[in-house]
Amino acid sequence: MSADSHPTLPPVRLHSDAELARDALGAPLFARAVRLARWAGPDTRVGVGGELATAQLPEAAAVLGLDTDDADSPGYASQAWRVAVDTGLVDVTEPEEDGADGAEGDEERFGTAAPGEDLALVTGGAPGDVLDLWLAALDTVLADAAVPDLDDLVDALDAGGEIDFDRLDWNPGREADFLDGVLANLYLLTVTEGGAADEPVPLPVLAASMVVPDDMGEPTDAVLEQVSDAMMRLDDQFRQLEPIGLVEFRPVDEELMAEADGTPEPEHASTGRGEDGEDGRPVADDEDVSRYGMVRLTPLGLYGIRARMLEAGVDAPAVGELAEKGADALLDAVSFYSENAAQAEIEQWLAGREQPAAAAELLAAARGDDEGGPLRRLRCQQALAPAGPEAEPAVRSVLDDPELGGLARVWLAERGVSDVPAPDPEMVFWLTVDTIAAQLAADGETEELPLLMETLTAHHAGFFEQVWRVEHPATAYVLEAMGRLHPDRKAAKEARKAAFKARSRRPA
Repeated sequence: MSADSHPTLPPVRLHSDAELARDALGAPLFARAVRLARWAGPDTRVGVGGELATAQLPEAAAVLGLDTDDADSPGYASQAWRVAVDTGLVDVTEPEEDGADGAEGDEERFGTAAPGEDLALVTGGAPGDVLDLWLAALDTVLADAAVPDLDDLVDALDAGGEIDFDRLDWNPGREADFLDGVLANLYLLTVTEGGAADEPVPLPVLAASMVVPDDMGEPTDAVLEQVSDAMMRLDDQFRQLEPIGLVEFRPVDEELMAEADGTPEPEHASTGRGEDGEDGRPVADDEDVSRYGMVRLTPLGLYGIRARMLEAGVDAPAVGELAEKGADALLDAVSFYSENAAQAEIEQWLAGREQPAAAAELLAAARGDDEGGPLRRLRCQQALAPAGPEAEPAVRSVLDDPELGGLARVWLAERGVSDVPAPDPEMVFWLTVDTIAAQLAADGETEELPLLMETLTAHHAGFFEQVWRVEHPATAYVLEAMGRLHPDRKAAKEARKAAFKARSRRPA
C-alpha cells in the first residue's frame, strides 16, 4: 500500500483488540479456514502448490456445511484451504519429485497436510495473535482479488491454450496498487471528520476517486466510461473481500447490469464531483444511487487497512495511542487533529493521570515560540477545560509567564475565581495574536474568524497602533490575515499598515 497518497491521515477510532479478534473469528472465510485446518489429517492430499486435491474438494465443502450440489462450493472450499495454508493454520508437505522412492513416473503424486502450530493460537492465543493470523489471511484475499476473473482469463487464451498476458492487459503490480488505492480512499472517507464515517460509500464515488483527475471539472464521456469499468472491477473485488470481514458490501444491482447489457451507464449515477458532490458524496438523479453498489469498511476493515498503511510507512494514527506518552507528544500530535478527535485523544490521556501533575505537564509542554506554539496552547486550553479545582495551583503558577499567563487568567476567570490579577496591556495584545494564530493554524480562514477578530479588537482603542510591536513570531502573519478578513474596512486597512510595520521591524 503506497505511502505517498495520504502521508498523514486523521486519527481513527478502533475497537479493542478483543472485539476485533472476535470479529476476525466470525468472518466467514477465516472461520472456514480454521474449520478446514482442524479437519486436515493423514488422509488429506495436496498438490504441488499445497492446493487441496480436486477429489477432496467435495468432502471439504461438506465439512464446511456447503451445499455439495452447488457448483460454487468446491471453489469456496479451495479458497478457504488456500487461506488456511497461507496463514500457517495448516502445514503441508508437497509431493516428492518424479523418481523418488521408486514411484512410477506417470502416477499422480500427492503431498500431505496437518494442522499447523498456529492453529492453537485461534483458541489459546492473545487477541493480537488472532489479528496477526487474520491480517495474513487478508493478504491472501487481496492478492486473489487483484487477479482477473475467470471469464477474462478464458478470453485471453491463445491457440495453444496459454494465457496471452498482452491481450489480457493485466499487470499484477498495477492491479494490486489500484486496489490498495481504492481501499486507502475508502479509509480516508471513513476517518475524515464530516466524511462517510459509518455510512456506506457509493461505488461510483470510489471509482471516480481513482479515475477522474482532481483538476477536471465535468468528466468527459471517455472518463465516465473508465469510471464504469472501474465500478465493475470493484464490484467483483468487493464481493471477494466481504467474506474476510473487511467490508460490508451491497453489489451493483443485477437488473441494472442486465438493462445496460452488462455495463451500467455512468451518467445515471453521480461521481461525487461538481454540483452533485460538494462534500464528496453523490446525489441520485433518476435512480437510487444504491443500485450502483454501496460499500463501507467494517471496524475490522479499518483495523486491517490501517495496519497495511503503517507497514507501508503511512502516518495513520489511532485515538488512544498517545495515552502513555508525554504531554509534549500529545500536544504536538493533536495540534493537527480535528477538534473532536483532539478532544477524544486528550480525554484518554487525562484518564490515567492525577489532575495536578497532568495540568503542570500540559502547561510546560505548551510553551514555545516556534510556529506550532499557538496551536499547542490552544489544545492545552482544550485539555485543561474539564479540569477541576485540583488543577488550580498548577494554573496559578504560570500567571506571570509571558506565554501562558493569558491562558491561565482565562481558565481561572471561567471558574469564577475572584482574585485573578488583571493582565498588563502587553500580555493582552500577545494573547490576542496567539489566539488568532492558533485559530488560523487549526481551521484556516473560517467564516467565524472575522467575528473573533472583531471581538478581540473592539475593546482596545488604538489596537493596531500598538499590536505591531508585540514580540510574537506570528504578529505580522496575524495582522496580514486581519487585513484580509476583518469585517470593518477601516480596521482592515489599519491592520495592513500594522502588518507592514511588523514586517519592517523584524530582521530578514
